[in-house]
Formats: sequence, C-alpha cells, structure tokens
Amino acid sequence: MNGQPKEKIDKHVLIRRSGDFAHRCVKLCNAMPENWLGRHIRSQLMRCATSVAANYRAACIAQSKPSFIAKLGIVVEEADEACYWIEFIVDENLMTAQQCSELLSEAKELTSIFAASQKTARSRQNMK
Repeated sequence: MNGQPKEKIDKHVLIRRSGDFAHRCVKLCNAMPENWLGRHIRSQLMRCATSVAANYRAACIAQSKPSFIAKLGIVVEEADEACYWIEFIVDENLMTAQQCSELLSEAKELTSIFAASQKTARSRQNMK
C-alpha cells in the first residue's frame, strides 16, 4: 500500500456496484454454452450474484445492528461463492479467463469490501 488512508465507500455506491455486478453476471451467464454444465453453473452464479445485491439492500435497511451484521455475512458468503463459480467457469473452459477477468476482479473486491464492513460493524458492536 502507499500509506494513504482507505477511501470510505458510500452505501449508495455499494448498492449500485452490487446491482451492476448482478447484471454483469447475468450477461455472462447468458453467454455460456447451452449444455448441462452451462445450465447448472448459470443457475448457481445467477442465484448467488443476485443475492449479493438483494441482501446488501436488505442489510442497508436492517432493523438492528445484529441484523445488519447477519445480513452482511450472507452478502460476504454469496460474493465469495460468485468468485468460486466464475473461477469454475474458466477452469471448465466454458469461457476464457480474459472474458471473466474483470468480473472476477469485481467479485473479489466486493467480497473484500463487504467482509471488511462486517468486521468493522462487529468491532463497533463489541465496543458498546
């Protein structure tokens, strides 16, 4: 790192990014081969990618701090699962690494952001 403080990412930015991520995953899924494996992975990736966006929105309107933390946990798990399926797509040669690289990078970055947010929320809750 360059010693600069991390930039705080606004929840509205993350709502937009997670929604864009879901849409991009849907487009990737629509471009996959129409065979048994392609259909199976399409279903798995579409489910977890859209869950990232939907559950983050739900976290943003959580009724309590424990609910927020729990919903963020779901978001982290689903974002990480999306990473897995995108990597699997490449490993099975359903699409090239080049076709998936930007989406995989975004999946990894979102996973890291949401995991850090959950960690921060937990530490703040424990301070009370």
